[in-house]
Amino acid sequence: MEITVNHQNYHLTAGCSVAEMLSSVLQAEPRNIAVAVNQSIVAKSNWHMHLLMPGDQVILIKATQGG
Repeated sequence: MEITVNHQNYHLTAGCSVAEMLSSVLQAEPRNIAVAVNQSIVAKSNWHMHLLMPGDQVILIKATQGG
């Protein structure tokens, strides 16, 4: 299936969870990241249960420090 992550297309296996997508896309342990799927925030506690669907639009937001 194809999804879009931060305006880039990715091909993932059907039934892929948010957690699996993050491992595939980031290729590292996600830290300080918020995830929105189709403009709805997915709580980190639900990343393993939230399954992505073909055509989903995912936005990854990295927390930064600043003043």
